[in-house]
Amino acid sequence: MCGHLLPLGPARFGFNQVSTTGGMAIFFCLSGFLITRFLIENGDVRTFIVRRIARILPLAWLGMTAAILIADGTTMQLAANLLFFANLPPYYLVKGGGHFWSLCVEVQFYFGVALLVALRGQRALIVLPAVGLFVTGLRVANGVGLSIDTWYRIDEIMAGATLALVYEGWFGTAAKRWLARFPLVLAIGLFILTSHPDLRLFNYARPWACALMVGHSLYYVPAWIDRMARWQAVIYVARISYALYVFHMLFAATWLGSGDVLEKYAKRPLVFAATWLAAHLSTFYYEAWWQRRAKALILRPAPSTRDELRTS
Repeated sequence: MCGHLLPLGPARFGFNQVSTTGGMAIFFCLSGFLITRFLIENGDVRTFIVRRIARILPLAWLGMTAAILIADGTTMQLAANLLFFANLPPYYLVKGGGHFWSLCVEVQFYFGVALLVALRGQRALIVLPAVGLFVTGLRVANGVGLSIDTWYRIDEIMAGATLALVYEGWFGTAAKRWLARFPLVLAIGLFILTSHPDLRLFNYARPWACALMVGHSLYYVPAWIDRMARWQAVIYVARISYALYVFHMLFAATWLGSGDVLEKYAKRPLVFAATWLAAHLSTFYYEAWWQRRAKALILRPAPSTRDELRTS
């Protein structure tokens, strides 16, 4: 939110771009890591799809529809957003909904990896590192340091998936030991360099530098960071973070974000307040309702099981 809505230092230093690009890389890495681990531990694709739909679609579709209405968008723009291909050429993103490109990439990954496991089983997850390296190679070959196109960006998710395979021991214990021993300060420094928009050569390595930093944190973090992560305020922000992502640019595209530079920044507290209020209500009421429905559906016995229970 700060990267999109506030100046983080002189523009020439590019701190805003570092924060947004780096933050997105961390999000994608964590997503690839968590989704891959879930599928390793529970290969039930039906459960995975139901949980992801309930977690993502209700708020995503609400936010996307609101963005189209605010921007007076077209039917095609609405369809492209609701079907999660608005980030692909010729692009159908609108003002207030431009950030939904990342959600498109995310959902495309969900259904791609679910299809992979459904067709070939959990062992097929071993191909994800190769997909990530191929995409990185494609970026290098075409000189693409940063892009919203799935075929130039999904290596950030695949790097997280690779990290999950390492963490689960698919590449042996040596890889895990090396990851745990890699200096954290060096990992953070490399990640910051790869997130700066002016350092094109480093940009190519951003997915893997991020996975290195996140991977090391799985084995060791400074005690003060560990304590801070347990604060109730931090846990609360983590719980509403998805809704914060959805709402912050929507409110910035309304009257709350209008006017000249001085007026815009004078209204920024209102944008933050509206975003946090909407995120709280969405997380604990609107989204929670859908997730309860999904949990009930997952726990409901399959038709054949119900028939057996009736006849027993």
